[in-house]
Amino acid sequence: MRVLLSTYGARGSVEPMVGLAVRLRELGAEVRVCAPPDEEYAELLAGAGVPLVPAGAPVRPLVTTVVPGSAVGLAQRAADLMAAQFGTVAAAAEGCDALVATGPLPVTAGGRSVAEKLGIRYVHASHTPVSMPSPHQPPPARRGRPMPPGVADNRELWDLDARNANEMFGETLNAHRAAIGLPPVDNVRDYAFTESPWLATDPCLSPWQPTDLGVVQTGAWIRPDERPLPPELVAFLDGGTPPVYVGFGSMPLGDAKGVARAAVEAVRAQGRRAVLSRGWAELVLVDDQDDCFVVGETNHAALFARVAAVVHHGSAGTTTTAARIGVPQVVVPQGADQPYWADRVADLRIGGAHEGPAPTVESLSAALETALAPETRARAAAVADTVRTDGATVAAKLLLGTVG
Repeated sequence: MRVLLSTYGARGSVEPMVGLAVRLRELGAEVRVCAPPDEEYAELLAGAGVPLVPAGAPVRPLVTTVVPGSAVGLAQRAADLMAAQFGTVAAAAEGCDALVATGPLPVTAGGRSVAEKLGIRYVHASHTPVSMPSPHQPPPARRGRPMPPGVADNRELWDLDARNANEMFGETLNAHRAAIGLPPVDNVRDYAFTESPWLATDPCLSPWQPTDLGVVQTGAWIRPDERPLPPELVAFLDGGTPPVYVGFGSMPLGDAKGVARAAVEAVRAQGRRAVLSRGWAELVLVDDQDDCFVVGETNHAALFARVAAVVHHGSAGTTTTAARIGVPQVVVPQGADQPYWADRVADLRIGGAHEGPAPTVESLSAALETALAPETRARAAAVADTVRTDGATVAAKLLLGTVG
């Protein structure tokens, strides 16, 4: 069995596909992953023993230079990404039995078209429920396409979202399809999603309310990580009480120095030490005191098991890791689906949701006080027992059972 996994985006889009790839290989499948050519993704896949087929432009320079919410250059970036699906991804899919795609519509609509042309199985996967059409939630706004004010009916908003998707991507998609002898599609979004998309999130953290869409919720796809923590970090952890972790992953920050200072002072106000994750925001130490430590890429699960609380941006991956470890968390959402995960953390009472993306010493201190309370830690430990860790295995068996 040969399977191609295709994705494009920041680390939260790539790492779950690595988790699925590992489980597929354990079950005897031959797997390759089409992903951005960023060096860290190449290292991530090499560490898992999974071949990388570079597709599209590097993501990190794009994420760290594009103005948040700006649509400048979007059409060309989408066209280039779509072309990569009909070029690089199509070539990689030759001889495969199935293609699993996740990411923006140029990736998934292009991926399904490639699978259609080759006559192989196609699966759309999402690592967040907010992008899934549902009458229970509004759609996220697309760049340059704000939702009209005053419209409260979610079905109407999803219909508008489908029209926006057609206007943004339909002409380009259908031109590529025509070039390989495929008929046009009149609904790009629904074509990409299929009637039975997979939702790779934990049912406890992210319950899906049934809709007309036949969503298959597998559980989160967790990449196995057995790496030991760096010796210097272990020495810091062993040198005092459990610190508070602060990191924003692949999110750039408009004022990284200000956020780092506010976070460190808020942590100190709670009588705690701090571990800062450098991330794409390039967080650094704010002074020369010995109660703070900066770490690069590391084993989050191992680190989170040693800290008192986790302050983060609210990606699906970090939220799930903290939840399954049972450590209280404070989510400071920067955008995209992160407000959703912040709300879920608050609703489950396993931490706090910070209001807005720019924490102050006072606002973060208040959120940390909630997260560090004994009742929050007890609740986080209880919820951890309900979080599934077999999502990638479930998805791998489902895929192989479907196409095998």
